[in-house]
Amino acid sequence: MIRSVVRGIGSALPRRIMKNADFEGMVETSDEWIAQRTGIRQRHIAGDDETTASLGEAAARSALANAELTPDDIDLIVLATSTPNNTFPATAVEIQNRLGMRQGFAFDMQAVCSGFVYAVTTADLYIKGGLARRVLVIGAETFSRILDWTDRSTCVLFGDGAGALILEAAEGEGTIADRGILAASLRSDGTHRDKLYVDGGPSTTGTVGQLRMEGREVFKHAVGMITDVIEATFSQAGIGAADLDWFVPHQANKRIIDASAKKLGIDDDKVVITVDLHGNTSAASVPLALSVAAADGRIRRGDLVLLEAMGGGFTWGAVLLRW
Repeated sequence: MIRSVVRGIGSALPRRIMKNADFEGMVETSDEWIAQRTGIRQRHIAGDDETTASLGEAAARSALANAELTPDDIDLIVLATSTPNNTFPATAVEIQNRLGMRQGFAFDMQAVCSGFVYAVTTADLYIKGGLARRVLVIGAETFSRILDWTDRSTCVLFGDGAGALILEAAEGEGTIADRGILAASLRSDGTHRDKLYVDGGPSTTGTVGQLRMEGREVFKHAVGMITDVIEATFSQAGIGAADLDWFVPHQANKRIIDASAKKLGIDDDKVVITVDLHGNTSAASVPLALSVAAADGRIRRGDLVLLEAMGGGFTWGAVLLRW
């Protein structure tokens, strides 16, 4: 059977680093308060000349270099983002143009923090369906553009960045030993819309709007939803937590990550944590964490890796792959 195998990975971060202490003169908070409750110690903030498209392009070029491919080798770009450069056209098309890619097709996918997991699953289906042989999957965000910088409950949580993964069609035996994407499960529930949202949009206010969140409500639902979708993915693949080599969760809050891993029985030393370095970068969160763990040698060829994310909507999902 056809499997979607990882061929390359890359990332990009804005130049500016904002430490927790930098917020102390802006809102009523402290480095200790932020770190204790979230695990975040710093985040990257996009400058005026840095956009979702430019960060996505840089991450894409990094992934292409890692894969030893050129833009001409790519058939499809799927960009996961909630902060596009424009309402339209799709920012994926702008990245396609920036890369000098004159063939194939490109589109954006919006599932907030779950966007990259949704995009990887979508890319897998295009590959299995024969419509693309190589897909560039990007998660890129500039959430700093939609933050209310007077709201201490949200402005300290988010950062900007981009990560990219190249998936390539390869023959597999149809077993858990295959490299590539092995199982996935996606969910959403619109009844939770008001718990995490942006209070603007073209069809409602005619403005971009700002991020609003009921933090306690999100936390209350997160662990249960995350474990539910992961257990469904385990069931599909016929494995358990002990079989995993690495767990790469959405980097929103270390407390949520720790509680989810504990409930699932995943050892702490198998969990990739980058929330301290990047904050919550929404759809860029998972690929950034993947990129860090691949670059430092933790994730190696043949490792069994679980990706997970949850975002506004609510949306949530998990992907199991062998590196």
